[in-house]
Amino acid sequence: MTGTRGISLLSGGLDSMLAICVLRDQGIEMEGVVFVSPFFDAKSARKAAAQLGVRLHELDFTADILALVRNPPHGFGGAMNPCIDCHAAMIRRAGEFMRAGGYDFVSTGEVLNQRPMSQNRKSLETVAQDSGIPGQLLRPLSAQLLTPTQPELDGRVDRERLCAIQGRQRVEQLALAKRFGLTEFPSPAGGCLLTEKGYCRKLRDLFDHTEGIPAAEDVALLRFSRQFRLPHGGRVIVGRNRADNQALKALAAQGRTLLHTVNVPGPTAAVLGPIDEHDLDLAAGIVASYGDRGTLPSIIVRRLIPGQPPADLPTVPLPRETYTPWML
Repeated sequence: MTGTRGISLLSGGLDSMLAICVLRDQGIEMEGVVFVSPFFDAKSARKAAAQLGVRLHELDFTADILALVRNPPHGFGGAMNPCIDCHAAMIRRAGEFMRAGGYDFVSTGEVLNQRPMSQNRKSLETVAQDSGIPGQLLRPLSAQLLTPTQPELDGRVDRERLCAIQGRQRVEQLALAKRFGLTEFPSPAGGCLLTEKGYCRKLRDLFDHTEGIPAAEDVALLRFSRQFRLPHGGRVIVGRNRADNQALKALAAQGRTLLHTVNVPGPTAAVLGPIDEHDLDLAAGIVASYGDRGTLPSIIVRRLIPGQPPADLPTVPLPRETYTPWML
């Protein structure tokens, strides 16, 4: 029906692109929405929107997802991914955007039984109910296998021209991609850091050492791979390369404590959280151990502590077997 407008969740994956194509093929005006947080970005969605020629709206999802990671009503997946709650919250936010913008429905690229835990029939129904817009949530790729939505019932969307795809095979999606001329799309992948167990070790540690919800700035720092939890509760991040070191040095403007070697090449480190003198000495020893010290018994480590003058102190490198157990 001409005059119908929809907003569709656009991750940038093939299914989310096809959802827009299937609806647009009916003459429906479609736009995309993507959610951004420290755990997922909008890069793929931007590429997909450019290829489709649709307007893309980027919404910050940081506060939403951090609250869900702290307390997911429906639990986690294989790591710290609260997929059911996360998707319901995204659709709830999209529903608010729909009402504010005068759109007729929200659509997604979900496929029935494509993911055994988060896209089975029960999970799809749970997400729809928790989203607050069950009657206006359309899944065009599997719509003919699901309960009709209000836009289908009132004729704004032609149900007969929607799809009946289910399962993990992608033969039908690839055929649709060819039909709609989609030539660039990523291979199926999570794209969310909350599904990566190595990353989640650091995230769980941060939550365990934080009252309430961690600050977004602290979560963003988890992208650095070399991190240690010190015995008295402080955390130290040690740069691996020049880019890391420069990024860590920029944290001085945020009032972070920094350490770096002075008389030999070595890393920059940021020390975070409650820190006492004992942990500060240990952090300096870790930094010294990564320095290119040759045969020197100690090296100079500069301490840059907010509100204090810089201090250059001789530091004995800490044996690696001492701090390896502290690595996150």
